[in-house]
Amino acid sequence: SRSLCTVVCKWTYTSDGGWDDSFWEMIGLEDLVKDKYEKIGNHVLSPGESVGNGLTPEAAKDLGLPAGIAVAASLIDAHAGGLGVIGADVKGHNLPCENQPITSRVAMICGTSSCHMGVSETPIFVPGVWGPYFSAMVPGLWLNEGGQSATGKLIDHVVRGHVAFPELQSKAAASAHSIYTYLNSHLDLIKKSLPVGFLTVDLHVWPDFHGNRSPLTDLTLKGMVVGLTLSRGLDELALIYLATIQAIALGTRHILEAMEAAGHRINTLFLCGGLSKNPLFVQMHADITGKPVVLSKEVESVLVGAAILGACASGDFASIQEAMAKMGKIGRVVQPNHEHKRFYDKKYEVFLKLVEHQREYRSIMNSC
Repeated sequence: SRSLCTVVCKWTYTSDGGWDDSFWEMIGLEDLVKDKYEKIGNHVLSPGESVGNGLTPEAAKDLGLPAGIAVAASLIDAHAGGLGVIGADVKGHNLPCENQPITSRVAMICGTSSCHMGVSETPIFVPGVWGPYFSAMVPGLWLNEGGQSATGKLIDHVVRGHVAFPELQSKAAASAHSIYTYLNSHLDLIKKSLPVGFLTVDLHVWPDFHGNRSPLTDLTLKGMVVGLTLSRGLDELALIYLATIQAIALGTRHILEAMEAAGHRINTLFLCGGLSKNPLFVQMHADITGKPVVLSKEVESVLVGAAILGACASGDFASIQEAMAKMGKIGRVVQPNHEHKRFYDKKYEVFLKLVEHQREYRSIMNSC
């Protein structure tokens, strides 16, 4: 059995048309078409459907679980994270998505890279954003999937590559804090009377050190930093760390604007994954997008999504939607500082200029 999520999002399957013979023949893999696609699977189930007769005796023995316990058709990891957060009951939290359809929400799964998962009742084609995929995450709804190819990995790269990193490491260890908790507190020390985010008024980052996935889909793009000085201390490390986080949030705004321009109506972000544990990362996303951020009570939302699938396969819930509302719990809501909007609008203007200039430089260097 194959999951509809995987074959639709990563292959060329459609829920209404199945496999497309002509595609496989066109690329020289017509042998996969034989025997009704037996080699790559022709029994496709929706996520959360019960697979076979449950856990086989052999697998049950290996796992220490009862034979026959329900096994659910799966989801891709980020999609499971989306399922784990996007359907949570938000009553009483004064959120714009309350009493609104789930299509007003975007789930962000933020780790080494980031995915932006939005659903719609009708197919929406967004330039530079994957999809639309029918029933690939939430049954009966179309999924669009934006993404940033390096986020947590980029922050790590910038911080660990800085000359002041050994000093940061030793001071963080001495204070019994993680390096990122220490950096956040150091920014609070140097901000004086300014809001923390305003410290980067003359320091700007374009975050595509590993190419752009959405919405520009340009793998040749490189990272950019404007505003470097000869200073080598912890203050400068903290500032480039802050500017990098802001660049990632500006990239999220870029993706959301592309989705909204194509027809999505988004008013609330739901964050999960490792980066959602960092309060500075979360606040910058709220301030820069202008949208409230909902954090899950259970940080490991990918596991919640997997549990939702299992609870449907076992019959504990009648539908994915019911399971999402009951099992996805809100931990905290972070509101944007709307009084900072003008500053971040200007940062966003610079952000878009950076990539415009990078392409200009390339054009100059490639000209005859």
